[in-house]
Amino acid sequence: MTKPVARVPQRRNARSNRARILATARHELGRNPDITLEELARAAGVVRRTLFGHFPGRGALLEALAEEASETLRDAVAVGVRPEEPAERALAYFTLSMWPVGDRYRMLLALAQRDLGAERVAEILRPARDEVTAILERGRREGVFPAHLPPAVLSAGLEAMTVALLEQVNTGALEDDGTRAAVALLIAAGVPERRARAVVEEAAAMIVAEPAPVVE
Repeated sequence: MTKPVARVPQRRNARSNRARILATARHELGRNPDITLEELARAAGVVRRTLFGHFPGRGALLEALAEEASETLRDAVAVGVRPEEPAERALAYFTLSMWPVGDRYRMLLALAQRDLGAERVAEILRPARDEVTAILERGRREGVFPAHLPPAVLSAGLEAMTVALLEQVNTGALEDDGTRAAVALLIAAGVPERRARAVVEEAAAMIVAEPAPVVE
């Protein structure tokens, strides 16, 4: 009996093509939300039939990105939560931990209304929004964040600031590994600038001291 020797390579190629298409879509949609699927196929180095074999339409592609983003964000939130730390350091640590994820999926917010819908994007971002709100509430109780805005409202404002800073990085107007954004968010939350810089340095040192994640 002849063995199906081609099946495993075919499956491997299919997984590789799908991953390459998604990675290309993340990058290209961040630059041009109006890019067509045909243009994405060319950018990913696959033929149109291959792309449509994985994603029969724009909606299917965006939903796959949304699912990927949701899983990655949940994992990042789990890593970035530091309830044992003072609230200001917890916010700095969370911002630094989430920065690479926010950079990767910033295009989801740009596509929210037209393609995914605001409710779907809110569902994806809810774990991060809830955590920042919880940190702000705790910081208010600790006396490090003033009560000038309700925590949920301030959380939304900090999120908008983060997205704006990510866009500036995307255009080349700003170079940042997350530390400048973290300082800006702490200042916006009510922490004096000098203290904000010191706290972000502490949080950055915590991240550097941690063991690198195991890549499977």
